[in-house]
Amino acid sequence: MKTLKILGIPLLLSLFIVFASATDVSKETERVNKATEVLKTFRGMKESIPHELIATYKGIVIIPGLINASFGIGGKRGKGIAIVRLPNGKWSDPVFITLTGGSVGFQAGVQSIDLVLVFRHSGALTKVKNGDFTIGGDVSAAAGPVGRSTSANTDYKLEAEVYSYSRSRGLFAGISINGSNLSIDKSADANFYGPAFTSQDLFAYGKSKNESIVALKTTLAGM
Repeated sequence: MKTLKILGIPLLLSLFIVFASATDVSKETERVNKATEVLKTFRGMKESIPHELIATYKGIVIIPGLINASFGIGGKRGKGIAIVRLPNGKWSDPVFITLTGGSVGFQAGVQSIDLVLVFRHSGALTKVKNGDFTIGGDVSAAAGPVGRSTSANTDYKLEAEVYSYSRSRGLFAGISINGSNLSIDKSADANFYGPAFTSQDLFAYGKSKNESIVALKTTLAGM
């Protein structure tokens, strides 16, 4: 953290590509690219995430290929990214996250689901100091409205803290994530950006020129 105070976060983050060139970041880059593909797929669906929701809410979590398994006692696990809106209206650089959770059910099977969580306030993500929080405990998630615009459905006033969207095999699929734990993937952040940065540092900065990050933000801007 002394280095951060001397050089400043913007300068250090502008140099993270140099760090990445000497480090294998293929897994993290792939995670960002897959998150971008999830957004593109959602955007192309007839019943998509409403534009007003993306424009109004302040944080997004994208988890490609979340594994949802149930054999009497179920479980969920997936790795993805989180990104928040900055005071200037642009998006921060992504922070790597992991979601885990359990459930009790009667159906047996394994399902791969693309999951998108849209947060009303960025603080639910940026203020995490211990590295994790529980959905349904710290914040609760509700199934999100779908459609190009929310104006066709006046029942939705966009007041939930978190809206959840999940897709399986090209269709929207219901999944309960309340009780799941969302944690910062500190090892992935350190591997991709360098060991000097916390998730709070990354959530406060949004000027990375990394190709995969630029593509992610461009896709998000077009939602």
